[in-house]
Amino acid sequence: MESLAEQGVTVLFKVDAERMRDGTQPWTFVASGGPFRDDLLVRTDAVSLEACLEVCLPRLRGLGLVIPR
Repeated sequence: MESLAEQGVTVLFKVDAERMRDGTQPWTFVASGGPFRDDLLVRTDAVSLEACLEVCLPRLRGLGLVIPR
């Protein structure tokens, strides 16, 4: 996440207690700002932090961001 911030991207992770109790996807990942054009957001809701990263990191790399493995 540090490398994203260094590239001008703001990253937010959230875990929602209510959605966790409901058994739905409590984790949210949002990346915005910096190098994105037209107010683009990269966002997903998932069952875990790891699941968020599995979806969003490839999308961010596809947009040209450098993210260490």
